[in-house]
Parts: sequence; C-alpha cells; structure tokens
Amino acid sequence: MGFAEEHQRWLEYHKKRRTGERLDRLDRGHRHGEQMFVERVWWPIFGKLDDLHPEYEVADWRGRPYFVDFVWKPGQVKFAIEIKGYGPHVQNTDRTRYRQELNRETYLQIAGYRVIAVPYDDLESAPEQTISLLKALLTPCLLKTSSEGSGQFSRIERDILQMASRMNGMIRPVDVVKQMGINRRTAIKHLTTLGDKGKFKPVLTPESNRICRYELVQSMIDSEIW
Repeated sequence: MGFAEEHQRWLEYHKKRRTGERLDRLDRGHRHGEQMFVERVWWPIFGKLDDLHPEYEVADWRGRPYFVDFVWKPGQVKFAIEIKGYGPHVQNTDRTRYRQELNRETYLQIAGYRVIAVPYDDLESAPEQTISLLKALLTPCLLKTSSEGSGQFSRIERDILQMASRMNGMIRPVDVVKQMGINRRTAIKHLTTLGDKGKFKPVLTPESNRICRYELVQSMIDSEIW
C-alpha cells in the first residue's frame, strides 16, 4: 500500500474514534504542514503510521484541553511533535499566547513527553535534515523496544524477512516454498503471522480479493531485528 492510501486509511481510523471538538480539531488541524511532515519525514523513516496520533488532546497545566500536532507512543516512551511555522511562532504579537505555548511545552515534558519542534520551512526545502535529526533522536528508543521484543521473531520468520528485503519488498507464498523447502500451508502460516506482527501487508488481487503476495513494511531498525 502506498503513502496516499495508507494516509487516508490512517485518518479514517482516527476520525471514526472521535466526536465533537476532537473530531473537528482533526479536520481543521491536520493541514498542509502536518501532511508534509507525515509524507516527507515520517513515512520515509518508518514506512507506516502505527502509534502516531494526529491532533492529540492533552490537558495543559491549567487542566484545559490542548491539541498537539502529533503524539507518538510506541511503548513506554512518548513524544509530542509540533510543526512550527515562522510567522505564528516567532513573529507572534500576542505575547500572552506565546507565553502559554512555551509553558505548555514545559508542562508536556513534566507530563512525560519528549517535545520535538519541527520547522515548517525545513519540510518544504530540506526534509532530509529533519529525517536525519529524528533518526538520531528516535533510534535509541526504537532499539530499546526492538531488543526487548526481538525474540518475537523465530529463525524462519527472520529468514523470510531477509528474503523479502532481497526481493524489493514483495514476496509470494510460492517464493517461500521454493527458497525454504516448506509446504505452501506452512509458508502462508508464517507470512500471516508476520502480518499480525506488523511486518507484512497483504496485497489483494483486484478480481477476486484474494491475497496474491505480501508487501514488506520497512523500518529503520530492520537490521537490528533481523
């Protein structure tokens, strides 16, 4: 599944779980800058949108609702990600609003979030710089998570993942059968299990809606897991 389809599916998933102001804020808040971040930075790093929550509601230090552009919660750690344009955040003439914004960021850190500010201009002109910085920041947390859960992959599952990587991310049950010398039922069982673990997405044939192959979900920590 490509980015456009996955992005739409991801948005619909979150919209279905919201009502009232939380739904309205998602409609109003997830705009050009936020969409650029997801497409030009997040997707190239992860190849998926799991655990990323758009327009995430938290309470500020006064108990009032506040919506963070993105919150990422892959496990025990949680990050608050804000897309910041030059005008609204630097040339803001409303000094009270500016102070409140800074206080919110401090409070988010008190509440256990690591706060990331992403310049809007970099998303347009230099997304690779943001990608590099985020990788350096997030990789230690991802490696900790993967080392704790790396045992979830059996030897044969790791072999299948490596095989899919060599085949440009697409693999069929028949490929597993030929390469690994196992029967088709066992191959499908392992591919399905890896799909349940978030490493494969089934690709359906348009005519019959049957699974014809599996698409590898790339991750920047694949080398550590495999």
